[in-house]
Amino acid sequence: MIYFLYLVFITIFVLIDQYVKRIITMNLHHGTSITVIKGFFNLTHVHNYGAGFSILQNARSFLLALTIIACFILAYLLITADKKDLVSKVSYLLIISGAIGNFIDRISLGYVIDFLDFKIFSYDFPVFNVADCFITVGCFLLIIKTLWEARNAKD
Repeated sequence: MIYFLYLVFITIFVLIDQYVKRIITMNLHHGTSITVIKGFFNLTHVHNYGAGFSILQNARSFLLALTIIACFILAYLLITADKKDLVSKVSYLLIISGAIGNFIDRISLGYVIDFLDFKIFSYDFPVFNVADCFITVGCFLLIIKTLWEARNAKD
């Protein structure tokens, strides 16, 4: 039963990512931008042929293989995680979902659709998407959990 719930959550997260990307592609031409909060946040439709921060440009096959391997490892960690370790489970679900969302783009389009465009303290942050948010939040939760556990182990 629990494995079914994992699949439900992953499916919901992937559908959210794909739905938002669909809205962007239907309403914002590639390369165009809409200001949401002047000087801070735009919706900018771009195509990313690489990974986060546009690294590994045009390494599609490598990124697809890496995603498959990472998803299998994360699924194993999810399934074998302690039943009470909710933070790790949520983290794995978020990372898997984000990876699958971007994987779908790479398979179907040959690139990932990015659109969240922030300028923070005059730094123009790389454009990203909802799947990237899932991956980032999942990784951040794992880092915080690890630091918390390390701190408590010293006490």
